[in-house]
Formats: sequence, C-alpha cells, structure tokens
Amino acid sequence: MSKKRIIVSAIIFAVLIAGLLVGIFLTNNPNQVQEESIQEVMKDAVLHEHVKVSLFGLKDVNPALISAFITTGIILLFSIIVRIFVIPRFKLIPGKFQIILESAVGLFDGTSKTNSPHKYKLLRVYMFVAGTYIAVSTIFELLGVQVMATNGRPITLSAPLADINGAIMLGVTTYLFILFNGLFVSGPRGFFGTLKDFSLPISMSLRLFGALLSGALVTELVYYYKLTSFVIPVFVAIAFTLMHAIIQAYVLTMLLSIFYGEATEEHEKKEKKEKKSKKIKNNNQESLSSEV
Repeated sequence: MSKKRIIVSAIIFAVLIAGLLVGIFLTNNPNQVQEESIQEVMKDAVLHEHVKVSLFGLKDVNPALISAFITTGIILLFSIIVRIFVIPRFKLIPGKFQIILESAVGLFDGTSKTNSPHKYKLLRVYMFVAGTYIAVSTIFELLGVQVMATNGRPITLSAPLADINGAIMLGVTTYLFILFNGLFVSGPRGFFGTLKDFSLPISMSLRLFGALLSGALVTELVYYYKLTSFVIPVFVAIAFTLMHAIIQAYVLTMLLSIFYGEATEEHEKKEKKEKKSKKIKNNNQESLSSEV
C-alpha cells in the first residue's frame, strides 16, 4: 500500500473517531436519569415480564412469539417462491443462486449420510428445516422490526430462540423426532436407548437459549450506556448475530444427526445379522445338496 493511501486511510479513521467522540459528548447528559435500570433491562430481556405484545387483541404474548410467526412466514413464502419459480429453471451449468442452494442441500445430505447411512432420507429433511430455521430466526433480529408493546412503547423484536420457550420447543421437538424414529426404525431398543438420554432436550434447549441470549444481553448492555451507543452496537450486533446463526445451526444439526444415527444403528446391526444368517443358511443348503 502506498504512503498516500495510508495517509488518506488514517485521516478518514481519525475523522470517524472524532465524529464519534463529538456525538458522545453532545448527547451525554450526566444529570439525565435512565427510565429503567440496567437490572430491569436485563431481566425483561430474559423473562419478558413487563414487555408484552398483543396477539391480534386476543392475548398478550412474549415478543419472541411474534418473531417466530414472522420468521416462519418468511421461510414458507421464500420456499414457495423458490419451488415454483426458481427450481424449474435450474440448468446443467448452475448459476450463483443454484450453486448456493445445492451446496446447502448437499451439506445437510452429506452430514446425514455420514452419521446415519442406513436411514437418512427423513433425517436430512429435518436437518435442513431445523438448520434453516435457526439461522434465519437468528439473523431476523438484524432487521430491526418494531412493534408496539402493551405498555405503549415501541420495541424491536428479538430472535425467537432468545426466548426460553422457543428454545425449549425446538429442543423438545428435536428430541421427540429422534425418539420416535428410533422406535420406528430399531424397535423398543432404539426407543429406550434414546429415552435414557433424557438430558438431551434440556442440553439442546439451554445451549440454544444461552448462546443467543448472551448476544442479546451484550447488545442491550452496549445500547444502554450512551458512551457505547454510537457505531459500536452495529459491529457488536452483526458479529454476535452472524456468529451465533452459523455456529448454533451447525451444532444442533450435528448433534441431531449423531444421536439419530445412534438411535437407529440397531437396525443396521439387525440387517447385517439377517444377511449373515441367510448366507450361512444358503451355504448349508448348498453343502447338503452337494452331498445328496
């Protein structure tokens, strides 16, 4: 890099820092009292006791439920559009969007085949749906969708899984998926084998909730204080959100495929035993026929 570019970059950086400092000092009023304490802000971010949203005037619910409805609608609408207008136009030489879509499908397909090679068709579908929902619902909070709370103040909707109820629902649903597929594929052994891992839905739920909540709390903390409420929250929110979207989608789908493979592995062993017994039986029959 030339000296001229270095000098220009340094000047731009200095101007940005100067503007940031000016904005902080001009808006910072030491005598101003916050309407809510930082403890109350953190508590509301976790429990949603005071900040509620009206659901069509029927019931006051947590904002995360509205986020879940909107996220689900976005995913369904996008899926319908892609299925009707995009997939029929796929070409032998793929374009950029086709490559991205096929790569995503191939990733989940390969992971399901690796961890459950004998029974993976339903697994790869659920992995794709769960991974997509986690990623999209986490990135959703970057949109900054605002709604009016029941207390008359506008609030920004958070990620659905930042609410403990949403995280528990996804964790329990994933566990039940593994449990009943273990029953259908491997019989009682697969069912009771998965039933022994009763801590699995708890660990999945708390892992999702803890990871996403940590990012939400850090962002709330940065926004709360005026000294850190300029520019910094943008980088903090984007970094935490994207990181959690990728990591949590990867972690949950990997755990799902591993435990699913363990729950259905008895089916594979049974098939091998049956093939082995048939082979021995055929060999015995051939030996008897040759002796006769």
